[in-house]
Amino acid sequence: MNPVRARRVTLAAGIVGAVLVALDGTVLTVAQPALRRDFDASFVQVQWTTTGYLIAVASLLVLSGRLGDRYGHSRVFALGVLGFGLTSAAVGLAPDIGWAVALRVVQGVFGALMQPATLGMLRAAYPPDRLGMPIALRTSAIGAAAALGPLLGGVLVAEFGWRSVFYVNVVPALAAGAFVLSARLPSRTTDVRLDLPGAGLLAVTLVCLVHTLVALPESGVTAASVLGLLAATAACWAFVRHERRTAEPLVPPGVFRSTVLTSALGTLVAVSAALFGTLFLITYYLQDVLGLNPLHGSLHALPLAVAMVAGAPVCAVLLRRYGPRGTVTTGALLVALAVLLMSRLGPASGPVGIGGCFLLLGAGFVAVMVTATAVLVREAPVESAGVTGGLQQTAMNVGPMLGVAVATTLASSDGSRRAAALVVLAVAALLGALLGRRLPARGSGGGGSAGGGAGRDPRRGSAAGDPHPRFRCARRTRLTPGPRRAAPRVRGPAEPGTVRP
Repeated sequence: MNPVRARRVTLAAGIVGAVLVALDGTVLTVAQPALRRDFDASFVQVQWTTTGYLIAVASLLVLSGRLGDRYGHSRVFALGVLGFGLTSAAVGLAPDIGWAVALRVVQGVFGALMQPATLGMLRAAYPPDRLGMPIALRTSAIGAAAALGPLLGGVLVAEFGWRSVFYVNVVPALAAGAFVLSARLPSRTTDVRLDLPGAGLLAVTLVCLVHTLVALPESGVTAASVLGLLAATAACWAFVRHERRTAEPLVPPGVFRSTVLTSALGTLVAVSAALFGTLFLITYYLQDVLGLNPLHGSLHALPLAVAMVAGAPVCAVLLRRYGPRGTVTTGALLVALAVLLMSRLGPASGPVGIGGCFLLLGAGFVAVMVTATAVLVREAPVESAGVTGGLQQTAMNVGPMLGVAVATTLASSDGSRRAAALVVLAVAALLGALLGRRLPARGSGGGGSAGGGAGRDPRRGSAAGDPHPRFRCARRTRLTPGPRRAAPRVRGPAEPGTVRP
């Protein structure tokens, strides 16, 4: 397959996979009340259809990325998307709530296989300096799916019942998997050993963390939540200790030694926490303070989705022009400003002011998401692109849950401390802006800052993409003192790169 067609197939598959995951989460929220009535289940049981899925996904993302690095991202993606579609159909056929929860956990396993592979395939298919626009298009598709998900879910549940929201995933998932397998995309593999003990420790860390964060909005700060955070901290310490001692760690040492990669991950966690914590609080403001029903409240928030869908391609252009540092910092500052403005909203606020805040919030967040993701994918060496993609997806899972947990912990049930909680979330966005200042001012053009030279041309000591490589001359190292000699000159009709004394 020629490179141009391979890139198009890769981009299309990545977009389909990302859209399926985004739709799955939003339409299920709409379907849960009907599912609860049909199964005569408790609220906690129904909530586990979401919690079990989130725990399975978050705990396996990094290991799934490593599987893609070892066996090829296109193969892992095909397995993930096919399994995702089949288990989605199985959830629709579930006879009771127990089967529904168990099958959702299995679906989360396949979702974890699929998500890092979408970024790993893009890293393998596109040159590093052309990754911005594919990632922007993928982000636009995610934004559109998240915006249309509640509407689509409402129509499906009203017309065909809650099971239809799972059946709708089947055909696109099977088609995407079959398409990728039949296209036989070029797939880079490595012989890296799988660090299963490290994967287990990381999974325990994330299971404890995710379960605690998910439970906080309902139960608040309890002894169980404190124990959960302590268990997550202990497992994280054991994971870091193991990674430092093992010969082939799950996460390559260069990833966490790279200031660029750690700053991009930290920015995603901080800004996504600010965004989703704010959305959680503003939803209650729209319904409890303004008295809007869920549909009218969603219409007030529509500018957020519009900004994400329309702004993602623009952010790719801004990234090329102003570089990662300027784009991420500006985006995070816009998020902080929007959150602060939302803390000033009151009963007399009108739709124009509210919509403007949502527009500003979406514009800032999409700039951070597109740019930070592009930096992560571009800077990672190809041989560890899957692990880096898994870390990016982990950040985008943990950040929102952390933001909602902070919002529910700080804000009271009657909303009297909602403004103070929003100010704290704005501070989180400002932290993201500070981390963004540690990103490069301009794109490197070639990945590999985390990998010790990936993306560099071995014929010369500079990054691939430097102009006029053929006219570069090797430097001669002076081993003993002596008189300086004139530098060699290139002359005559000799072949490019030939140096004559």
